[in-house]
Amino acid sequence: MKQKEVFQGVPGMLRPFKEYIEKKGLRAGDQVVYYGCPGTCTPFVELLGFAVRGLDLKQVFVPYVEESKAQVIRLVPDIGMQAGGPASIKDPAMVVVMGGLSMPNVPVTVDQVKSTIEKHPDASRVGICFMNMFEKAGWLKAIDFDLLIDASINPVNVWK
Repeated sequence: MKQKEVFQGVPGMLRPFKEYIEKKGLRAGDQVVYYGCPGTCTPFVELLGFAVRGLDLKQVFVPYVEESKAQVIRLVPDIGMQAGGPASIKDPAMVVVMGGLSMPNVPVTVDQVKSTIEKHPDASRVGICFMNMFEKAGWLKAIDFDLLIDASINPVNVWK
């Protein structure tokens, strides 16, 4: 995998994600399944979902790799995208692995994630992380992503 572009800020994470989905030809009704840590990955998944809300995709959040606990990601007027309500995973066009899963002390291994997404062989594989987490955790050797978005939150300035 080679670095193609460098962007800045939140739009730098969202635009390439949306552009990739559009270039892959995903259509209304196609399913995108996000795998991530409850709480910490969820807001980023909702943000990514908001970026592609106009494409009318079926978006689903899976806590860790527990597909039986999948939740629909839906647009709530005046709020944004929210996870809530049971969802079933059926032939996803894309799977998105969030980098929080690769953090220390998360109860998921790279092998569990890999075997879960391999159940969907026709799905494009997208990885989204911060601060080189997939690389630091060695996950890039195990999972072959079609698209990797690696954002930095550095520095974090706090003013008092």
